[in-house]
Amino acid sequence: MKFLDKKMVKFDLQDRLIDFSVNLIKVLDHLPNTVVGKHLKGQLTRSGTSPALNYAEACDAESRKDFIHKIKNLIF
Repeated sequence: MKFLDKKMVKFDLQDRLIDFSVNLIKVLDHLPNTVVGKHLKGQLTRSGTSPALNYAEACDAESRKDFIHKIKNLIF
């Protein structure tokens, strides 16, 4: 949570990660269909969209210890 003008604002990380994934896919659509372009599209799609899914799974953790473990997987 963060404070802005003395009002608490929800930190919507999951929504922001999903928006990032959608925007990344839109950008990657503009890469050329060369061998290198296709390889980069695949790698960046996998690495750029996985944080949203991993964060959602961490939020569904059964305990604080499980949450920390899943967040570590997200970060590293």
